[in-house]
Amino acid sequence: MDQKLIALIVGYIADLLLGDPRWLPHPIRLFGTVIDKGERWLNKGDYRFVKGMLFTLILCGAVAVFFVVLMLYVPWTGGLFVFYGLANSSLLQEGREVFRELDTNGLEAGRKRLSWIVGRDTSRLDGNQIRTAVFETLSENLSDGVIAPLFYYAIGGVPAMMTYKMINTLDSMIGYKKERYRLFGRFAARLDDVANYIPARLTALLMVLVTGSKRGLVYIFRYGHQHASPNSGYPEAALAGILHCRFGGPNTYDGVVVEKPYIGDHPRFIFEKELIKVMYINHAVTFLMVTAIILLRLFIKF
Repeated sequence: MDQKLIALIVGYIADLLLGDPRWLPHPIRLFGTVIDKGERWLNKGDYRFVKGMLFTLILCGAVAVFFVVLMLYVPWTGGLFVFYGLANSSLLQEGREVFRELDTNGLEAGRKRLSWIVGRDTSRLDGNQIRTAVFETLSENLSDGVIAPLFYYAIGGVPAMMTYKMINTLDSMIGYKKERYRLFGRFAARLDDVANYIPARLTALLMVLVTGSKRGLVYIFRYGHQHASPNSGYPEAALAGILHCRFGGPNTYDGVVVEKPYIGDHPRFIFEKELIKVMYINHAVTFLMVTAIILLRLFIKF
């Protein structure tokens, strides 16, 4: 078995067993620190769009070159960076924690814990809205945090995977539709949209495949394009169809109510036990993607 497959398997198993320990140094935190310092330095004065575009391209190029060289000279570190590139176990752990806080310590605790993983205002959400928000986040981040990194790993190994992680981190930090980042972060946001175009749709189809949900497939085509994001709506629509529920609708960001279309046509109560099904979907989709990459690598030799 070649080095690329060994790294994939090692990284996948490590993510399953360890998740994302907070004490462990993580390259994404380094990415975040560099982005923060660079944004504070450059995002002022004239030519903000140009500066933001160049900043984004330089960071992505630097990451790509660094990891090409690293994999050339220290290939045995590949498994470590696959582990760093995947976020499924930590994502599911965060979802479980929100449900646990809500069930154990009540509404305020659930709202506070949810605020750790979503950008919306959680202060007025009721219990059902909190559970719904968790499921929306888990489906969206199954694409961004798991399938997209694996997709780029399949294409270009660790360098492509970590370059994608830089793109996604840039989008999460400066790609928001806030006035401060409107010009400086526009290129990063559009680059992230392009990078996630195929993975988001692939994620949705894999979700339907592992559940055999015909309704999920229908929802992908009926509602996937209605989300404000060109990509997030597809995995959310798949999960809404699988669970026969409704996502989306108005949300508050920084005190401003943002009208968003609904995804699905069946508003209903979300039960705690449904988290188990959503966790199964995430794990099954991840396993299927990893298996597909292994098989393609073994039999097509890409």
